[in-house]
Amino acid sequence: MTKTGSDALDFLLTRRSRPARIIGAPYPTKEDLLPLLTAAARSPDHGKLEPWRFIVLSGGALSRLADEVKVAGERLGEPAEKIAKSAEAFSDAGLVVAVIEIQKESDKVPALEMTYSTGAVCLALLNAALAAGWGANWLSGFAAHDRGFATAALGLAQNERVAGFIHIGTGKSVPPDRPRPELDAITEWVEA
Repeated sequence: MTKTGSDALDFLLTRRSRPARIIGAPYPTKEDLLPLLTAAARSPDHGKLEPWRFIVLSGGALSRLADEVKVAGERLGEPAEKIAKSAEAFSDAGLVVAVIEIQKESDKVPALEMTYSTGAVCLALLNAALAAGWGANWLSGFAAHDRGFATAALGLAQNERVAGFIHIGTGKSVPPDRPRPELDAITEWVEA
């Protein structure tokens, strides 16, 4: 294995998301963000459909989304504390990239593969941000899955949905690692 390959594997073996609540300023500039988005856009994409896009949110857009989360939460009957926590994820943030799944017509590529590709984009963006030294976290929540929020807050078309909100900024601390899966319990080796 090359040194670069070894470094990449070491990163993946030790990577750790930073909770959104400990991500603060400074936040990536457009110039900082472009290589991260470029890396994410290199994710597997069967059929070259690009079944995803990015919406970069900052400033007043985050305050507006916090307000839209409150509206959606009340309409959906979510508990007040859950609504407040979800709204704060936007109002307390400085930069969030919404990764949007786009279901496209295809005789060749099943819809589920477009969803998988979009999930790969979310993880690639998260890992690119972490590898570049930023704090980052992939969040969703009730609003991300609500059609009313998707339309009102983000102007999404009927064939689009939120795959995730990637919060990126400066990690103010490194959280302790969390328990990881026991490989023997989740791995089956088949030789014949």
